[in-house]
Amino acid sequence: MHDMDRWYTIYTKQKNEDTVTSRLRDAGISVLNPKLKLKKYKRTRLVESIEPLFPCYIFACFDKDRMAHLISYTRGVRYIVGRDSPIVVHDEIMSSIRENMEEGDIIVIRPQRFLKGDAVRIHDGPFRDFQGVFEREMKGRERVLILLNTINYHLEIDAHLLTKE
Repeated sequence: MHDMDRWYTIYTKQKNEDTVTSRLRDAGISVLNPKLKLKKYKRTRLVESIEPLFPCYIFACFDKDRMAHLISYTRGVRYIVGRDSPIVVHDEIMSSIRENMEEGDIIVIRPQRFLKGDAVRIHDGPFRDFQGVFEREMKGRERVLILLNTINYHLEIDAHLLTKE
């Protein structure tokens, strides 16, 4: 990193975050392309998914006077945020993003912790918007037991699907 290198946000074409990241890294530019690892329902199954944390946006560290032109004309890039006067992303923000990243630019969303008696709501899946009361964690902290309010029924469910009310 040189003295004039700063972090900037690059707006990419849809689903081009990885391609642009690769092209810029090949040109010797430091790039952060944070991704989110989460569980969500696809059709009727809960699947693990890796998605961009900021769809269509990546971060690159460069000297804007020397490299902005090259970056702006990299295939897959729409523009550097701020266009003619690129906006610097503060180091504290970049550090905060980096602190939560694991190998491969991945940020893992861990399920919230619940206490017995917590009011919870299911935010995805076939029981979406049902409310209940947290009972206890099951095997491995990923599954939990809740009591559904509306039908007074105990349900074992993936903890990723719950939010506190």
